[in-house]
Amino acid sequence: MRLVRGALVRQRGRDGVRHPERRGRRLTRTAVVVVNWNRADLTVRAVRAALADPAADQVVVVDNGSADDSVAVLRDEVPEATLVVRDRNGGFAAGANAGIRATDADVVVLLNNDAVPAPGFVGALRDHLVAAPDDVAAVTGRIVLAGRWAILPAGTRPGADRRTLRAHDGRLWTPSADGEVRLNSTGVVVDRDGNGADRDWLAPADTRAARHVFGFSGGASALRRSALDDVGLLDEGLFMYYEDTELAWRLARRGWRVEHAADAVVEHDHSASSGVQSDLFVSRNARNRVVVALWHAPWATVVRAVVRTAGRGVRGASSGSTRHEGLLVLAALADVVVHLPRHLARRRAESARAVVPRGRVDTGA
Repeated sequence: MRLVRGALVRQRGRDGVRHPERRGRRLTRTAVVVVNWNRADLTVRAVRAALADPAADQVVVVDNGSADDSVAVLRDEVPEATLVVRDRNGGFAAGANAGIRATDADVVVLLNNDAVPAPGFVGALRDHLVAAPDDVAAVTGRIVLAGRWAILPAGTRPGADRRTLRAHDGRLWTPSADGEVRLNSTGVVVDRDGNGADRDWLAPADTRAARHVFGFSGGASALRRSALDDVGLLDEGLFMYYEDTELAWRLARRGWRVEHAADAVVEHDHSASSGVQSDLFVSRNARNRVVVALWHAPWATVVRAVVRTAGRGVRGASSGSTRHEGLLVLAALADVVVHLPRHLARRRAESARAVVPRGRVDTGA
């Protein structure tokens, strides 16, 4: 065991030897990073699939301060992986950064612990990035929702035990044996109100997406090490949600690009780790949407983000059925206001580092 920046690490390669060259051709060293928090059952499944991919030279699994027996389970079930143990949960960004720091790989693949990669996933991302122009910082994969989904009939009220997903058009989708396979994401876009969204959310699984996209999904993507050296890692102050969107903004404003690789496929059990309507999701999603807009977006987008968030909070708080959610949104907005001087200082700092004006960034809206 050795200590990496305060985290306890146990590293055991498959045969203990690095292989920088195979069949006479030098390959780009590639590492896969998976973050775990109290869900070793999901994480073991994802890590085993990554370990089975011939393109993965190293798999790093980060336990993000789990309160259960995750560390022992991970140590026993996936001993081939590099295990990084954090003493507290710092959110996805802190966990992913710990994994990135624990490897010297040229390409770092981020994989959600509740996602299962298809065979060849890592290689598809790596090969796409290696073949791409030098200004491509990241390649985002094709994320397919696990199971089959159907539209909930109009007028049907979903029960407390019935899982639903809301499409961009407001319609609700629910699991159905007679339904269709649908997409989770082919990358990230940001609209004129500052809302980050999965491109092709709930679109048919055979949808063909454009190669260019604003941002990458932190759950299924490959990042170029040199790009991270240029702009920095994920922002740990966001804790969870919008951390990949924020990094995409930094990359874009430094002249880097993101591309989509349709042949890099994962199946994702959406929000199996944190819950799509948990208090954590509602609060952090509302706060981070406004914060990221403040740091990076044009002022018109910032104003719309604040107005829309305030309106959502007020409407929710005035209704008995959504009062709790509305109050969470208003509290998140209040947190942004309290720390406004710090956010404005960050905005000025980002402008000083940028080479691309805010208004010239194509967010896919």
